[in-house]
Amino acid sequence: QVQLVESGGGSVQAGGSLRLSCAASGGGYSNYCMAWFRRVTGKERERVAAIDSDGATSYADSVKGRFTISQDNAKNTLDLQMNSLKPEDTAMYYCAADVGLCYGTYPMEYPYWGQGTRVSVAS
Repeated sequence: QVQLVESGGGSVQAGGSLRLSCAASGGGYSNYCMAWFRRVTGKERERVAAIDSDGATSYADSVKGRFTISQDNAKNTLDLQMNSLKPEDTAMYYCAADVGLCYGTYPMEYPYWGQGTRVSVAS
């Protein structure tokens, strides 16, 4: 059973930076898509970034050029570096995993989830 635990959320002023981390355990990660989703209160979760086992990345248009997803396969960790944060980035951020490549963009396509970490960006 894959277990994901996020850390690194917090509060920051607009224009600031935060780095989220996700520690994975309980499975082999050589053939997984790892992703970060976020959920704004009252809205559905949206995928903001994903990386597959080949290192290919994809980003939501709203975060391109500001967020960077990376993974350390040796340590089984997934990071999300968030720069130039905006108030609209305020959300609960979740680490998620799915087997295979990162074709899926909907939450229902990811069977493994962390508990989430809160990011608040003040204007």
